[in-house]
Amino acid sequence: MTSLTPSSPAATLHPRAGRRCHNMLNSLHSTHYFSPDVGRELAGIGITNPRAVNFAVRTAAMGPVGAGAVTAAFYNYKYDLVAEHVPAIWSVASPEDVLAARARAVDATLRRLLGEEAIASPEMAEAAELALRAAEACSRSGRPLYAAHADLAVPEQPHLAYFHAATLLREHRGDGHLAVLLNAELDAVEALVSHTATGKGMTPKWIFTTRGWTQEDWDAAVERLRARGLLDGAGELTEAGVALRGDIEEATDRLDRAPYEHLGAAGVERLTELGSAFIGAALTAGAFPADLLGKA
Repeated sequence: MTSLTPSSPAATLHPRAGRRCHNMLNSLHSTHYFSPDVGRELAGIGITNPRAVNFAVRTAAMGPVGAGAVTAAFYNYKYDLVAEHVPAIWSVASPEDVLAARARAVDATLRRLLGEEAIASPEMAEAAELALRAAEACSRSGRPLYAAHADLAVPEQPHLAYFHAATLLREHRGDGHLAVLLNAELDAVEALVSHTATGKGMTPKWIFTTRGWTQEDWDAAVERLRARGLLDGAGELTEAGVALRGDIEEATDRLDRAPYEHLGAAGVERLTELGSAFIGAALTAGAFPADLLGKA
């Protein structure tokens, strides 16, 4: 495995290098949300509803929390949907059982998507080391999902350690992102609508399926964004809307810069390279639904 120390101040990290690295890590982390292996493992401990599975695997690190805490931490899910499943899921399976089932599912998912050769490769071990090193500089303050996962033990197997580190870095950025959305005065649905309008967010179909919002909720958010001058009559981002979404990402970058500055420019570049290869293989293997992203 490569051993890298954080770069000296003279080694300048590109302002968006951390974001690019995060995108590779987050994409790999996100594969398990769409994996049949997760559904199978959770069904084995009694959790069968796909929405309940989602809430269970992402919140188990927080313990047997209630619907209010989950809605706050997730930001863009409808409380009514969350309350249908939380905290009832904890009477079916404990958070510890869910975490163990998730670990088995992630192991199966990564082996299926990446192949045994990649799982056992020195590149996987190197990626795990680099990602864990970046996570050393994450902060628990104001970041509930990150902080909960940071309390979990690091798995011994490199591919599971890489997933663990990717989860830490994903939730660290995500928790900070929510603070930025609040500052931008975008509520849960407005945040989803404006992100989808960029062409990079989930399609309304998937938002309605997974977040619990209705077409009526969506349309009302569109009208609020139009009233603020952020969307035009066709539902496209106006110049002001594009600027706001850009400002949101840049502010999120600032709140998330510590891990990548700690790793240093060379380490970030290498981790991005490795992560790109892994997620490329996962995409080729069909890790995500074809209609997941876009405006339609």
